[in-house]
Amino acid sequence: TVGNNDTVNRDGASSPYVAWCWKAGSAFSNDASATSVGSIDSDGSINTTSGFAIIRWSGTAANATIAHGIAAPKMMIIKRISGGTESWVVYHQAISPAKHLFLNGTDAENADANNFQDTATTSSVFSVGTYNQMNASGTDNMIAYCFAEKQGFSKFGSFTGNGDTDGTFVFLGFRPAWIMIKRTDGANSWVIYDNKREGYNVDNDPLQANGGNAEGTSDDIDFLSNGFKMRTSGAGENGSGSSYIYAAFAHSPFVNSNGVPCNAR
Repeated sequence: TVGNNDTVNRDGASSPYVAWCWKAGSAFSNDASATSVGSIDSDGSINTTSGFAIIRWSGTAANATIAHGIAAPKMMIIKRISGGTESWVVYHQAISPAKHLFLNGTDAENADANNFQDTATTSSVFSVGTYNQMNASGTDNMIAYCFAEKQGFSKFGSFTGNGDTDGTFVFLGFRPAWIMIKRTDGANSWVIYDNKREGYNVDNDPLQANGGNAEGTSDDIDFLSNGFKMRTSGAGENGSGSSYIYAAFAHSPFVNSNGVPCNAR
């Protein structure tokens, strides 16, 4: 359901919109003192099948561990939602847990062991430090969007650019529907591609997660049956020798009895 604000529902056929939605659905609650899982209480909504969780907690300004209810998250997006204004902090398995990225910015990876206590996620908890953007004290609430990796449905990894329009190929094991890419060693935007706008090669237009710009018109990427291939030499997506992380989700998230994705149309 949308209202009449231009950001979601401007009048006119020339005003298209796109939405990307992840469903959790099952209520989650963890009393840390009762379960001995995590050091502070958490609650939210989880989906163990798709490996997605929305987790909320109240900050303590002390190092803590928080139960998440799914397999070990490979990517997390964390935001302070009350008591102050902070950036969106991103954890990704392909970079050190002593580092982080900001979803609302273009910064290269930031080295700071405090955010995640330089500790990778586990099958039961993730770690937070003392910073306000992760764990402000008092009644301030935090929220985390947690993504585990599921064969045939989601993948979170990295690649090195080659600076060529015959670009790097990244194997996913499925045909993607949605991809987000961020250069980690340079100040470049988060770029998003999906199959609901043009949706055909090579016309897969980029949008920026960290900006309010309209979609671009550059031909950056091919969506393939088993992964994606870069078609740009741009520094933000495929610079020679540059490092990138990605998050990708499948067009048809189905696997056969052997766990092999079914990619045929």
